Amino acid sequence: MLSHDSTPIVAFEVQPEAARMPVIARAPRLSQASVDAVREVMIVDENGTRRPVHIPAERALTVRIDGSELVTLMTLGGAPELMVLGFLLNQRINESAACIESIMVDWDAGTAAVVTRQPRTALQPEIAARAVPMGSGQGSVFMDMMSQIDSVRLPPAPIDRATLLAILETMRQHDVIHRTAGSVHSCGLFQGETLLICVEDVGRHNGLDTISGWMALHDVVGGDKVLFTTGRFTGEMVMKMARSGIPIGVSRNGVSAMGYDLAARLGMTLIGRAQKGRFICYTGLERFDAPLV
Repeated sequence: MLSHDSTPIVAFEVQPEAARMPVIARAPRLSQASVDAVREVMIVDENGTRRPVHIPAERALTVRIDGSELVTLMTLGGAPELMVLGFLLNQRINESAACIESIMVDWDAGTAAVVTRQPRTALQPEIAARAVPMGSGQGSVFMDMMSQIDSVRLPPAPIDRATLLAILETMRQHDVIHRTAGSVHSCGLFQGETLLICVEDVGRHNGLDTISGWMALHDVVGGDKVLFTTGRFTGEMVMKMARSGIPIGVSRNGVSAMGYDLAARLGMTLIGRAQKGRFICYTGLERFDAPLV
C-alpha cells in the first residue's frame, strides 16, 4: 500500500545503525511475513462528499507453540515474528530467544507457528494462563512478574531536555500510519537521540513486544536506551520495560497509578504528556538533567 506521495507505508522501521547489528548465536529462524499496514475504503464525510481514506489493516494472528494453541493477537503485522518473540519473552513463556527454534507466520491460515528447541507435548496450565488477553493489554503476566520486582536493577542512565525534545521530534516524523489512517499506537527505541527501531500497531503492547523481540534477537541491552510510546504507562507496560532493562520511558499519554507506583519502586524514569515542547516527569527525576524552578 502506498501513501499519496508514493512512499510505502510500513509499520516497522529499522534504522541503518540498528540494521548492522548481528543476531545472537542459535537465533531462531524467522519467516519474513510483514503485510500491508493499511487498506483503502470509501467513506462519506460531513459534507456528503464520497472519497477514499486509509484505515489500519488489523489482522488476527493465532500463536501456536509446539502445536498447542496459546493466544490470538490482533496486529498490523509489521514485524509479526518479532512481536510473537517479544510476547513469549515478556510473558515468561520462554526465557530467551535461543530457546526457540523457529517462528513461522502464515497469514493465509492466520497463525504463527512457534517451535521450541525442547518441544512440549502440551502447555502447562500455568503457562497457558499467562497468555490470557486482559483489557487492551496482551497478557496476565503481571502478578508473576511482581514476585520478581525486588530483583530488578535499572542503571542510572540520564536524559536531558535537549535529548527528550529531539526524541519527540523524531517520533513525530515517523508516525506515518497515525497521520494517514489514525487508530494506532507508536513505539520507538532510542539510544540517546538516535532512533534504532520504531513500530506502529493497533496496541501499545504489540509495539513494546516487537521492540523486546528485536532486542532479544540482537542481544541489545536496555540500560542506555529510552522507550517512546504514544500509549499510557500502565503497570504491565512498566514491567515489560523493566524486563527489557529499559530505565527511561517517554509517552505522549499519561501514567496510571499502578504504573507510577511500580516505576517509583523500580527507580524508573517516566515522562508523560510529552508533546509540543511540554512534558511531565512523573518518576525518576534524579535521571532528568534539567534546571528546576
